[in-house]
Amino acid sequence: MKFLDEAKVFIKSGDGGDGVVAFRRERFIEFGGPDGGNGGRGGHVYVEAVEGLNTLIDYRYAQHFKARKGGNGAGSDRTGAAADDVVMKVPVGTQIFDDERETLIADLDAPGKRVLLARGGDGGFGNANFKSSTNRAPRRADKGWPGDEKWVWLRLKLIADAGLVGLPNAGKSTFLAAASAARPKIADYPFTTLHPQLGVVRLNATEEFVLADIPGLIEGASEGAGLGTRFLGHVERCRVLLHLIDGSQPDPAGAYRMIRNELAEYDAGLAEKPEIVVLNKLDAMTPQGKAARVKALEKACGQKVMLAAGATGEGVPQVLRAVMDVVRAR
Repeated sequence: MKFLDEAKVFIKSGDGGDGVVAFRRERFIEFGGPDGGNGGRGGHVYVEAVEGLNTLIDYRYAQHFKARKGGNGAGSDRTGAAADDVVMKVPVGTQIFDDERETLIADLDAPGKRVLLARGGDGGFGNANFKSSTNRAPRRADKGWPGDEKWVWLRLKLIADAGLVGLPNAGKSTFLAAASAARPKIADYPFTTLHPQLGVVRLNATEEFVLADIPGLIEGASEGAGLGTRFLGHVERCRVLLHLIDGSQPDPAGAYRMIRNELAEYDAGLAEKPEIVVLNKLDAMTPQGKAARVKALEKACGQKVMLAAGATGEGVPQVLRAVMDVVRAR
């Protein structure tokens, strides 16, 4: 299934049904009287977060969602039927923005959460509502109230416990494949990953967490370079960042500082999240090179650096245990 994390859709709630003008015409009722019923309510438009979805691809091909009009009233004081509601089902973690993409309307961050986006119009009054002691035979009936209509943006921010960040070719996809049953695309060129990948990491029968592989960041990503900030939103909800550094490059400390700068420029609290720094590709380093890179990287990040090799699996269980400890603590 193709991944899509943004979509623009048009929604319209149903108009209310019309009230009617009607009078009783019964053989044994001497004077009769007005008995026109009210119109029914138009359908609402809801959006609901459901489990089992992780993309907005359905809203690329179906972009208009309109509820039906309420039923018109009828004689004998019969009220029109209310129209059925329209429910848009989206993945957990979807945010709803207005047409200008500035105002957050709703944040569906829990399964089953439902939000009313457009309220259906009320039905109009029939002439029975206007009878009085001075107006015994009113011939007035109101039209139903119109429903709401607007364009909204859907933006998906995946719900994951931990997020993999780093430069392109840092080995994030390889690490995800080694840690979970996910099978992301792996190749020896940059930007192999073009959209986020999710994997469930199971340490044992009772401990597991969701790990997200975010497409590689480059310098200037917070300003739109490379894949830009589009995918940084997917790590906003993560409890911990797993920062992978390519151990085969000559300046791992510089790579670390560059990614940290982009996270800080993006804001959204990413720079303040707990972070586990891992020097990856342990199998591609000599003992002397490993010692020098670890020393430089620890000086840059101010914490202990873990070592791992996603290709061989060396050090991966220890890294996953460290991630699980942070996830459980938060």
